Amino acid sequence: MYIDKLEKSMYDLICETSTNLPKDVRRAVTAARAKEDAGTRAAMSLDTIAKNINMADDKLSPICQDTGLPTFKIKTPVGVNQLEIKAAIKRAMVQATKDGKLRPNSVDSLTGENSGTNLGLGLPVVKFDQWEQDHIEVRLILKGGGCENKNIQYSLPAELEGLGRAGRDLDGIRKCILHSVYQAQGQGCSAGFIGVGIGGDRASGYELAKEQLFREVGDLNPNEELAGLEAYVLESANQLGIGTMGFGGEVTLLGCKIGVMDRIPASFFVSVAYNCWAYRRMAVDIDAVTGEVQNWHYNEGEKLSFHENEPEVESAQTTRTVELTAPISEEQIRDLQVGDVVKISGRMYTGRDAIHKYLSENDSPVDLDGQIIYHCGPVVMKNEDGSYEIKAAGPTTSIREEPYQGDIMKKFGVRAVIGKGGMGPKTLEALKEHGGVYLNAIGGAAQYYADCIKEVEGVDLLQFGIPEAMWHLRVEGFTAVVTMDSHGNSLHADVDKSSLEKLSQFKEKVFS
Repeated sequence: MYIDKLEKSMYDLICETSTNLPKDVRRAVTAARAKEDAGTRAAMSLDTIAKNINMADDKLSPICQDTGLPTFKIKTPVGVNQLEIKAAIKRAMVQATKDGKLRPNSVDSLTGENSGTNLGLGLPVVKFDQWEQDHIEVRLILKGGGCENKNIQYSLPAELEGLGRAGRDLDGIRKCILHSVYQAQGQGCSAGFIGVGIGGDRASGYELAKEQLFREVGDLNPNEELAGLEAYVLESANQLGIGTMGFGGEVTLLGCKIGVMDRIPASFFVSVAYNCWAYRRMAVDIDAVTGEVQNWHYNEGEKLSFHENEPEVESAQTTRTVELTAPISEEQIRDLQVGDVVKISGRMYTGRDAIHKYLSENDSPVDLDGQIIYHCGPVVMKNEDGSYEIKAAGPTTSIREEPYQGDIMKKFGVRAVIGKGGMGPKTLEALKEHGGVYLNAIGGAAQYYADCIKEVEGVDLLQFGIPEAMWHLRVEGFTAVVTMDSHGNSLHADVDKSSLEKLSQFKEKVFS
């Protein structure tokens, strides 16, 4: 009986973490919305995020399609069987994946094969500590790849772009943290949260940084110096103008938490764990005798819903809205400008890392002339009749496809690419030469975009696994913003340049 109840407790924790954003995070998003002017791209993005949070909660479906690499931190009383807990977690993981609460994300690092169960060598990550309490505490964080890839570690002293030299002192630490926010831009689904680890070695420093992400958004650091640094970073980072999704705006950072540990004299690391707005972490207290949940953490206060007085998702009045249906002509693409809002209906094809590598070396399984590629690894359920249903389908970070994208667009005649965070100079040049456009969807808004997908019309290259396959989707009213056009303009490059200039104002020493 204990084992069954323990497994159910783990399953409930996984599902709740994936589908229900904690109250402290909801409050942070609400505060961010209040700071942005109505009608701006930032406000439009935050409105979409708010809708997505509610949709995930209502449908009990993943907030973001990238449910990350699940990491469990567990404290047990002395004498509790940790092997039983780990086995219960694995069974719960398999069931949650089968039920569409988690995307199958476990991939063999050597062969690229997806297990389809979220289990694999070393996965999920489960770490135990003992304590003298009489209950079990289980904490879980689902941290997606987009924000995980923007983690960064500094070795002091260091020279930092825009900030100059960062020394081995509190002021050098300050510079590293601000630089970590700048370098993330919109690729980590800003506005985001950061956990910072000062000291340790390379491994323990990152571990400490990630540990900070389990803290409450509104807590106060017991270390007075670090409390002051946290407040300073939060205020200063929001002066960089990066904004939600990197579109520009007043809110770039929603939270900063800093921890410290000793180090050896030769090393001085500042490690930063970046987390997107879809800040999915939960914790439960479990009865060590029955295996049942006793208490949920991050649950204090009134639950914030965005349903009441929720504004419609609209662009600024000065922004054009253009409706497109594939196949798209070069003339239609050349007419688009950075800042335009595009509403897409008709067909689009998903394509992530495996698809781009495949297309660079092989013919396409479908005619892509005039078509749209969506950088997306959806959560997909197979129905009893053999049809497929999309459960979550937000964009993935596009910059990973930079080595391939321009060549693939020209090779196959692709006219539009949808993703998040923008792409680099090679793709921008190809857009200009070929007549293509990059469309930025709202990162993490997996339910909002899944609602736009009316049918799965087919799938190719399923051997790469569900997230990496090429899904043929029929969509209606799929909304995204033109951030790179065929005239050589890039909103991402512009925001990067302006935020670097603003970063330089923090070059002078602040902390002694």
